[in-house]
Amino acid sequence: MQTHSGLAQYNIIGFVTIVDVERAKEFYRDKLGLRLLSEEPPFALVFDANGIMLRLGMGKELPPARGTVLGWEVPDVAATVRDLEQVGIHFERYEQLKPDALGIWTTPTGAKVAWFKDPDGNILSISSHPERQG
Repeated sequence: MQTHSGLAQYNIIGFVTIVDVERAKEFYRDKLGLRLLSEEPPFALVFDANGIMLRLGMGKELPPARGTVLGWEVPDVAATVRDLEQVGIHFERYEQLKPDALGIWTTPTGAKVAWFKDPDGNILSISSHPERQG
């Protein structure tokens, strides 16, 4: 029988399309604090996202966002929301989810999630997952 090793042992690389390179660079580097590894025009900005490569592909247009494209797991969503708001990041409110005053949704499993957008409208999130701790 043939063994299948799959991809579980390899690092994932994140890909997000951007249009406004300078605004994206400022947002991901200066507001989110990611380290810019390289600029590869006309292809991508490459960032280090805590050991994971994030490639922001340079595009001419971007379809409207339909869902979250990147998320960060954080220990305290409320503290992170307040921290990011201090650098001008606006958090989305999805009223149908009945978020709290900071816009944080608590899932049926107890996870907490908050969403925000990058300058090109890509939907990003921060979340904590108590079921994974322990």
